[in-house]
This record gives sequence, C-alpha cells and structure tokens, in this order.
Amino acid sequence: MQIGLTIRQAALAVALGAAATVGGALVFEHVFGYVPCKLCLIQRNPYYAAIPLGLLAALLPPRWTRAGLWLLALIFLVSAGLGAYHSGVEWGFFAGPSDCGGGGAGAGAGNVGDFLNQLQNTRVVSCTEAAWRFLGLSLAGWNVLISLALAGFAAMAAARKGFYPGR
Repeated sequence: MQIGLTIRQAALAVALGAAATVGGALVFEHVFGYVPCKLCLIQRNPYYAAIPLGLLAALLPPRWTRAGLWLLALIFLVSAGLGAYHSGVEWGFFAGPSDCGGGGAGAGAGNVGDFLNQLQNTRVVSCTEAAWRFLGLSLAGWNVLISLALAGFAAMAAARKGFYPGR
C-alpha cells in the first residue's frame, strides 16, 4: 500500500501552499491594514509565479510534473533569499534600496497647502521597520521559513522515486 502524495498531488500542494501564503499577506494588507513596503511587494512575485506553475505542473504528464517541481523548488529558494535580504534590512545588517520608503507625497500637489495636507495623510512605509513580528520573526522572516519549506517539499517530491505515472 502506497502512503503519501502522488507527484501531481505534490505539485498541487505546492500551488495551494503558495496561494495560502500570498493570500495571508493580502489579508494582512487589506483586512488588518498593514501597508507593504517595496521589498514586501517584491517578495510576493515568486508566489505569483509559483501558483500557476504548480497548477500547470499538476496537469502535465509526470515527467513534466517532476521538472515543474524542480523549477518550483528553485523559485522558492529565490523567494527565501529575498526574504532573508529583507529580514537583514529590517535588522540593519544590509542597506535597503534607496527608494524603499513609501512615496509620492508631493505628486500632483497644486500648492503648498495641498502638499502639506498630503504629507499629513501619507503613510510612509520603510523597508527597515518590521510592521509586525510573531515569535521574533517579521513577515519577511516567516517568508524565509515558508519558502524553504515549500522548496524542500517540492525538491523531495521531485526527487522521490516512489511516484507512479498518472497517480
């Protein structure tokens, strides 16, 4: 009796894990009001690529599914690197991008009064400050752990010899 996921189910699980993770980030943004910085938004891109790739890999023949899982593992290693960089910026280990700090307060201001009003109503989001931490990790830190878990799962599923074609 075979216990575990098929290779196609593994690809689908990676896609669902990616969707749940980026969905959680969107809930933090749109429900709880945490405004993402530039690096936060960049960290979502691997997830946006992984969701359709994982779904496609789940539908392809097993040989291509395996290749898709290897590609997903690579995508999530890159994602972990992005999260580690952002975490390092938050902890002051690295300098963040020079344009990471929110923006555009003066765009379209007609006069000094409008400009000052926009400054009062604009929330500048810095890449150097973690907006939220849980167990000592910011969202960027949690992204590192989640990305490494998804990369490891995808790589193990791709390397596993027990998967049978079509199952």
